[in-house]
Amino acid sequence: MSGLRASARGDGGVRFPVRVQPRGSRDAIEGVHDGALKVRLSAPPVDGAANEALIALLANRLSVRRRDVRIVTGASSRVKVVEVDGVGVDRVRGLAGER
Repeated sequence: MSGLRASARGDGGVRFPVRVQPRGSRDAIEGVHDGALKVRLSAPPVDGAANEALIALLANRLSVRRRDVRIVTGASSRVKVVEVDGVGVDRVRGLAGER
């Protein structure tokens, strides 16, 4: 297992890759896969449902507003790049069980 490739932004946020597995049995953060946060979502990848579920899950787990979480690239891909305002790299790595 390699470490999460998360980087701090100059404006107080963080950017990191996410690998999404839609249509899972539940919404959960599964750890890290190839440097990306691995997330299982119960929502299907139809009409943006999986993206909305991802934003809601990350906002909830990081205790930020949904508008503070953005998918920057990969909206129609399993591998996405996400930006979150108001959190640091350590907090995001904590989601994956890293310190």
